[in-house]
Amino acid sequence: MAKPHVLVIPYPAQGHVIPIMELAQRLIKQGIRITVINTEVNHKLVSNNWSDKEGFGDLMQMVWIPDGLEPWEDRSDIGKLTLSIIQTMPHKLEELVNMINKVDSCKVSCIIADGCMGWAIKVANKMGIRRAAFWPASVATLASILSFQKLIDDGFINKKGIPIKHQIIQLSESMPPIKPENLGWASFKDVATIESSFLLAKECEEASRMTEWFICNSTTELEAAAFSLYPKLLPVGPLLASNRLADQAGHFWKEDPTCLTWLDQQSPCSVIYIAFGSFTIFNKTQFEELALGLETSNKPFLWVVRPGMTKEATLDYPDGYIERVGCRGRIVSWAPQQKVLAHPSVACFMSHCGWNSTLEGATNGLPFLCWPYFADQFHNETYICDIWKTGLRLDKNEEGIITREEIKSKVEQPDQLPGQKSDLVLHDKRESRSPY
Repeated sequence: MAKPHVLVIPYPAQGHVIPIMELAQRLIKQGIRITVINTEVNHKLVSNNWSDKEGFGDLMQMVWIPDGLEPWEDRSDIGKLTLSIIQTMPHKLEELVNMINKVDSCKVSCIIADGCMGWAIKVANKMGIRRAAFWPASVATLASILSFQKLIDDGFINKKGIPIKHQIIQLSESMPPIKPENLGWASFKDVATIESSFLLAKECEEASRMTEWFICNSTTELEAAAFSLYPKLLPVGPLLASNRLADQAGHFWKEDPTCLTWLDQQSPCSVIYIAFGSFTIFNKTQFEELALGLETSNKPFLWVVRPGMTKEATLDYPDGYIERVGCRGRIVSWAPQQKVLAHPSVACFMSHCGWNSTLEGATNGLPFLCWPYFADQFHNETYICDIWKTGLRLDKNEEGIITREEIKSKVEQPDQLPGQKSDLVLHDKRESRSPY
């Protein structure tokens, strides 16, 4: 009897690829054959940075289909990338499925697609293939997407997803509140990107009505209210929580393991870990304020400064900065984050509040300093600061800058940082930690 053959399709962003790759590996352990389909650019990145990809034998293969953009075009332009994906990838996926079924005795039996790739669910439905959607982010964010028509009817957004009312949205009494401008698709700076992102939201909602399963990288312990609002959603997460110390698949950049050796040399619960994911971009002023805030805090820190994190072509630290922070500050381009967050020297996590980072921090009982950038990160900040009460917001000044004084103040107030063991710590519970 032929093995089930599942095609897995992530949205082409770091925070989407990593959890769906973890899901793929879980399915392989059940004897299911998996083909992971990335865009060409991301296929090369994932393949180059995953050392264990050959360990699954014929149960795992990785292929790519084009996203429609030329190699030199800017894929951080989310609006442009979104429209290109919708126009190009459905036909290419259909061609790939037909080719696999023609030449491979193990025909495609199911497609699991990221909820932001709802077009793939439509392709599976058209071809008569079983299908499931996968949601890598918070269910609160997904609930707002599935409720988009209600948001239109209630006057919060127009038919193109643009916020038109500034009243707080609360989908149910127990759901975290959200400002209309912080909805996942509405948190971008320009109207064109909001409108194209809203197309993904509408396709996600439409695809949800074509799926046999809608599986979510979350758990009812974390998001009881959101799951009760949409009982069809199936919790299977947190996928990375039980794999905290293993090497992850799906990274776009090479991890720097030497930072773990540096952490070994620090005192327990002393280090600030700073990481903002794969999309956050700072202007020169904000980058300098962050650098100086970490310096003046007089705390040891591990700071992830990935390529492309600033608008300038080259990183521009304040004059003499690297020499002044010396061995107290460690800066890397990409870190083995789960291993860092599990390290006993780490005291708190300054984060963009991406869902993977949120789950990883909660799993390790860490308090957060929250610095959301866009999309679902504002929902997650609300969970951390207002619902779970495991972190603090970093507040912007009138110019929209989080100043060095604000950073220093929040870092130096351990009485405000929740230091007790959180009830949210999942699976491998750790000892109570008190910052500093």
